[in-house]
Amino acid sequence: MDTKHVGNFTQNIHDEDYEIPYLSKMVTASDMIIDTGREKESLNGYWNFQIDQYDTCIRSKWYEEKYKNENGMYLPVDFDFDRWGTIKVPSCWNTQKERFYYYEGPAVYTRTFRYVNKGEKRVFLKFGAANYEAKVFLNRKYIGMHRGGSTPFYFEVTGMLEENNRLLVVVDNTRKKEAVPARNTDWFNYGGIYRDVELIRLPETFIKDFYISLVPDSGFKKIRVVLEIDGPEKNGMARLEIPKLNLYKEMECVDGKADVIINAEPELWSPEKPRLYDVKVSYLSDTIQDRIGFREIKADKNGIYLNGKKIFLKGVCAHEESVINGKAVTDDEIIENFKLAKEMNCNFMRLAHYPHTERAAKIADRMGILLWEEIPVYWAIDFSNPDTYKNAENQLTELIKRDRNRASVIIWSVGNENADTDERLQFMSSLAKKAKEVDPSRLVSAACLVDHSELKIKDRLVDYLDIIGINEYYGWYAPDFNDLIKVFNNSNPQKPVVITEFGADALKGARGTVNDLGTEDCQMHIYKMQTETLGKIPYIHGTSPWILYDFRCPRRTSALQLEYNRKGLLSEDKTYKKPAFYVMKEFYASIKD
Repeated sequence: MDTKHVGNFTQNIHDEDYEIPYLSKMVTASDMIIDTGREKESLNGYWNFQIDQYDTCIRSKWYEEKYKNENGMYLPVDFDFDRWGTIKVPSCWNTQKERFYYYEGPAVYTRTFRYVNKGEKRVFLKFGAANYEAKVFLNRKYIGMHRGGSTPFYFEVTGMLEENNRLLVVVDNTRKKEAVPARNTDWFNYGGIYRDVELIRLPETFIKDFYISLVPDSGFKKIRVVLEIDGPEKNGMARLEIPKLNLYKEMECVDGKADVIINAEPELWSPEKPRLYDVKVSYLSDTIQDRIGFREIKADKNGIYLNGKKIFLKGVCAHEESVINGKAVTDDEIIENFKLAKEMNCNFMRLAHYPHTERAAKIADRMGILLWEEIPVYWAIDFSNPDTYKNAENQLTELIKRDRNRASVIIWSVGNENADTDERLQFMSSLAKKAKEVDPSRLVSAACLVDHSELKIKDRLVDYLDIIGINEYYGWYAPDFNDLIKVFNNSNPQKPVVITEFGADALKGARGTVNDLGTEDCQMHIYKMQTETLGKIPYIHGTSPWILYDFRCPRRTSALQLEYNRKGLLSEDKTYKKPAFYVMKEFYASIKD
C-alpha cells in the first residue's frame, strides 16, 4: 500500500495485499443507531462517478488528493474528481448507462457538501445500502468499511467535518466465494449506492436503540420496551408516550440500559385492520418518534397464529427490482407490488432473497401485509469459513435491529436452498439461535429443500426453526408431479409447513399445450395441479409461489427467458397478468382461516 518508489517501480502497483489495512475498520450492527422519526439531511443527488476496474483509488490513495510532492512540485494524477461524469444517488449503476450494465467491480463515488454546526454534539453518516462492499473516506481520511449489500451502516463523523467536505466512497460488487451471498446466485448482481445517504445530527447523549413489542403469552395486555443510551449521561429517566393508549411512562435507565414491561391493551394490528400508534420516546434532550403496530405471532404443530387466531399465509415471493430502477425501487413501486398482492387475495409476502429496503416494511405496516424477511445465505455458501459466518450473522443482526419494530414482519429467514451438510447445520442453526436472541417475539424459518432421494420433508435444520419453509418445483424441475403426492404422504412434520416456492416459467404471450414448456398454458396447468394438491394437505399453513413478476437473471439465456427468470405471475413491467395469477387469486379466495 506504500506509494514510495522502490528501485525502479512503484510499490502499490505490485502490492496484492493493498486491501488488508482497510479491513480493520469494519462497521457492523454494533455501530447502528435508531433513526426512525429523526430529522435527517439528505446527501442524495448527483455524485461524481468513475468505474475503477483496477481498484486504483485504493491502491494509489487517490482519496488523499496529493497533488504535490515534498518539494512542492506538481505531480501527475490519474483522477479528476470534480470533472468526472455524474450518477444519481440512490441508483444502481447498471441502470444508469448502457456501458455500465454488466459491470462488476470497484467504482468510485464522490461529492462535496457544506456543513455548519447548529449546536449538535454528535454527527452520524448513514448509508441505507451499497452493494456489496463500501469503503468510505471523508476529507482525505479513511473512516471505515461495510460488508453486505442490503443492510444499513453508520459512521460517526463527529469532529471530522469541516465547512466544506469531500465524501468519497469506493463501492465494489465483485462476487466472492467467501461472501454472503457467494459467487453464484439466481438474480442480477446490481452495483452501487442504491439507497439513501443521510446526515444525522444528535446531542451528546442520545437514544441509540429502541425496541418495543407485545410480550408473548401476556394475553395482549403487556408491552415490553428496551432502550439503549449512548453518551456520557447513561443514568437517568426516559419517557415513553403513546397518547392514543393514554400511556405516559417513566423508565429508569441504568448504565445506558432500560428493559421494562408495561401494562397496556392496544388494539391489535392485523392485515384486515393495520392499526398503528404514534409512539414517542425521550431521554434528556433527545427524542425519537415512530408509528408502531402491536400484534402477536406464534406457531405450533397445528398451525400459525396471529393474535391467537389461526391464519393461513396467502402469499407470493418478490425480488427487490424494477425494470427502470433495478434494486433502487421507489415507494410507488413498493406500493404497486403490495396492491398487486392484495388483488391476488394475499395477506403475506416473502421478500426474497436478501433484506429489501426498510421502506417496504413501513409501507407494509400501513397497508396490512405480513412479511417474511431474509438474509442471502443462498446456495453454495462457504459454511466452514468462520469469517463467512461472522458476515452472515452481522447481516442478520442488522436486518433485525432495523425492522424489529415493524408489526408487518413476522418471520426472519436464515437462508435459502442449501444442502443438508454438517457445516451448513452448524452455520444456520447458529443463525436461528441468534435471531431468537436479538428478537424473541418473531418466528424463525428457512427455505429448505425436499429430500428427493427419500421423497419426504427431511432436513436436520427444522429442529431449530419455528416454521418449515419448503421450496419444491414438481411439474417443472422435477417433472413427475406424482412425486409431490409421495412427498406429502411420506412426511409427518411436527411443525407448520409453508411452501415457500413453487412455479414454472412462462413468457408473456407464449401459448401452446400444457406440455409446451415456457408457455402460459404450461405454467397455468402446473399452478392448477399445485393448488389442488396443496389445498388438501393439513400441515401446510401457507404458500408463496415463485414469483410475483419476472426479474433479471443473466444465467437464463434461452429464447423464452432472454436473461430473465420468467416464473413471474406478471411480466417484468407488471403491466400483464399471466393466467396463473388468476389461478392463485381463486385459490386464495377459497381459503377461509
